Amino acid sequence: MGRAFVYVILGGGVAAGYAALEFTRRGISHGELCIISEEPVPPYERPALSKGFLLPEAPSRLPSFHTCVGANEERLTPKWYKEHGIELVLGTRVKSVDVRRKTILTGSGETVTYKILVIATGARALKLEEFGVKGSDSENVCYLRNLADANRLVNLVQSCPGGNAVVIGGGYIGMECAASLVINRVNVTMVFPEEHCMARLFTPKIASYYEEFYKSKGVNFVKGTILSSFDIEPNGKVTAVNLRDGSRLPADMVVVGIGIRPNTSLFEGQLTLEKGGIKVNGKMQSSNSSVYAVGDVAAFPVKLFGESRRLEHVDSARKTARHAVAAIMEPSKAVEFDYLPIFYSRVFTLSWQFYGDNIGDVVHFGDFSGGTFGAYWVNNGHLVGSFLEGGTKEEYEAIAKATRLKPAIEDVAELERQGLVFALTASQKPPPSPPREVAGSSIVVERPIHAFHATAGVLLAASIAAFAYWYGRKRRRW
Repeated sequence: MGRAFVYVILGGGVAAGYAALEFTRRGISHGELCIISEEPVPPYERPALSKGFLLPEAPSRLPSFHTCVGANEERLTPKWYKEHGIELVLGTRVKSVDVRRKTILTGSGETVTYKILVIATGARALKLEEFGVKGSDSENVCYLRNLADANRLVNLVQSCPGGNAVVIGGGYIGMECAASLVINRVNVTMVFPEEHCMARLFTPKIASYYEEFYKSKGVNFVKGTILSSFDIEPNGKVTAVNLRDGSRLPADMVVVGIGIRPNTSLFEGQLTLEKGGIKVNGKMQSSNSSVYAVGDVAAFPVKLFGESRRLEHVDSARKTARHAVAAIMEPSKAVEFDYLPIFYSRVFTLSWQFYGDNIGDVVHFGDFSGGTFGAYWVNNGHLVGSFLEGGTKEEYEAIAKATRLKPAIEDVAELERQGLVFALTASQKPPPSPPREVAGSSIVVERPIHAFHATAGVLLAASIAAFAYWYGRKRRRW
């Protein structure tokens, strides 16, 4: 016995929730859409699991962080799905998908057919066993990818107040979990093989700032080595972490954050894969015209860079989902996805945002002693990436816009001198026309045809931006 739907979303993460909301806004009828998910609850904002969910006081709990509250949209509770005629098939594993026949076979043996499939299967956490280390099934070893993981982690934290936690990995999960554990008054040691934290994104100088801040909160760092084994009691509890450099760290709990792998196994041999994910075009459409892919599992063209990327971030999940549904519902109006990659995090009192790409020469700017600071990346003579810590909403918007404009840079020393003011000024410029060089500056910017008005506008914008930046800093408290 089977069921038939016009649209099926496979997966129940962030992207699934945003896709569902977009489908309703574009007028689907009751009974046309189905979401199949292994999780027992409707889609939720996954970033909450490493932040608000782990707080010792007034922690976040469902239904408060169901999608789509992360983008200040509606909160899609179970009642919302029912009212909009969307079928939720939760707690259900999919055994196979036949994209040619447009059928899905669940673990219980039920067949679901579709006309259009949206793959939102996301990714799974890499396990220690994949690197030759046993012990993932120990009672006090945690990963953090879903709600069940988060509940397990909370229970462990509550069971060992003042205890010792070892965090394996220096990326997003490692850094955010370490901060949350410290807030819970757990002693934290971070272990990772790289020379500094967030090695895929941070420069050594940026990383040093955050590491020193974490140290001031009591976090210890063990860098340049990896986990080799656990000391495990007969009852299955880890008591110590053994490292390859010979170190031994006592542990009441272990949190592992060593990366993720896209969930593509159902589609191998059926769809074209690229960069570890499912290859899609600028409309998020796969090699099968009836199948779309969104979120962590999708490798899509990034127009800004002229190549495909697979991006592991909640912003990408939200926006690829919306774009795919727009292309599905109104194919005649569909445009190529034009995405500016963004990564961000908030831990302790810190908050940073990054836009673009971190390739080329790096230009640091600002106050690395505890104020607002950042960096630009310049590649082939153009600004391609921007990072900012401690900015205002307007300043983050400015670095985003400046990065998208990709202004030409001839003198990185001048860029360093201007610092954040450069982005504030560049972001206020009118749409670009053929480039001309601004007199008296070694930074090339795009100028409109009306030279006199453009020059006056640029100078005025620069003056206003510089004054606003100075005055705002004088008044701001952090």
